[in-house]
Amino acid sequence: MTITGTAVLLIYLILTPFIVCGFSGVDRVVTARMQGRKGPGLMQPWYDLVKLFSKETTSVNDIQKILVMAHCFFAIFSGAIFFAGGDILLVLFALTMAEVFLILAAYSANAAYSEIGAQRELIQMMAYEPITLLTAVGFYLSAGTFRVDELIQGDLPLIVKMPGFFIGFYYILIIKFRKSPFDLATSHHAHQEVIKGLTGDLSGPVYGFSELAELYEEMLMLGISGLFFITSNPLSFIWAFVAVIIILFSMSLIDNIFPRVKWEVLLTTAWIVTLFAGGGNLAVLGAVGK
Repeated sequence: MTITGTAVLLIYLILTPFIVCGFSGVDRVVTARMQGRKGPGLMQPWYDLVKLFSKETTSVNDIQKILVMAHCFFAIFSGAIFFAGGDILLVLFALTMAEVFLILAAYSANAAYSEIGAQRELIQMMAYEPITLLTAVGFYLSAGTFRVDELIQGDLPLIVKMPGFFIGFYYILIIKFRKSPFDLATSHHAHQEVIKGLTGDLSGPVYGFSELAELYEEMLMLGISGLFFITSNPLSFIWAFVAVIIILFSMSLIDNIFPRVKWEVLLTTAWIVTLFAGGGNLAVLGAVGK
């Protein structure tokens, strides 16, 4: 690993909670302004996270704590591989493992809301996993490699060759960021009809590790989004940052405009987007490659 790669990895490991909590704070402020409220301060998400770790450690059972810790580890590990410039396929597989451990933790609680949330999370995985894997294939067909440190060495931004994959990936970001209309399994808002669903029976530091894992996962998703815009030109990082900010703002906008949909709509629309946006782009790249 190069010195630059090591520096980026350390920044990811150390600063991600502060950076993503800052983004979340801005999101809360923007949401409040859209709804005509004052809303919380910018640092409220950070205060909430610290407060969780200051509480007494409680859990429904011992296995739940182990599963949540495994979820947190694999979430951080997947991002570490990405920001270290590693194989993006391994990144996605590790991220899937993180989701599986969270689902198992919800099932281990043997509680109604947690089980409903776990079932919905499985449905969401069925919705977004195909496009994430297709996007990895698209990266390979566009640049001839799965390695992140090699993908950013091109002369043209990858979005030029992968507009369909970007559309599909953007669509599933709404699911990954747990934004309405696709916040079926759990939600950042109190109006969720299954309360906190997937994480409803987590509390204290155990819940804190779940929230921490989500922060690292969101940073990874933003990193992959930026990957579409980064080239060998250092100035491209600025364009990638601008693109990420636009994505975050649009997520807040979508979250406040659209009501939650049923899981059938989520699954159907996600597969349609995967088929036409991702599949169409894949067919074009395959034809060009030949």
